[in-house]
Amino acid sequence: MRHCSVQVRGLLTREELDRYNALIEVGSYLEDQTRYDLAYNIQKEIDILILPAIERLKDKGRARDRATAEYLESLRDGDEDDEDEEAEGKNTSD
Repeated sequence: MRHCSVQVRGLLTREELDRYNALIEVGSYLEDQTRYDLAYNIQKEIDILILPAIERLKDKGRARDRATAEYLESLRDGDEDDEDEEAEGKNTSD
């Protein structure tokens, strides 16, 4: 059985995680019994089960990217303000 990433598992709800663990256990048992035809169906169920957690991970990444962009924009605005203040200071001393 293929496990999902730790990041995805961390975003599963308690109910989803319990179901995930049960499916992994059943799938592993089926593989031990060389019933790969049935284990395949279990793996498909796991893949469907983790889709909401994958979307939550993507949303988290998008939010992080937005926050980073806002932070960089604030730094850029701060630099422009500093340059404007320096230019004004030079003009008044002339």
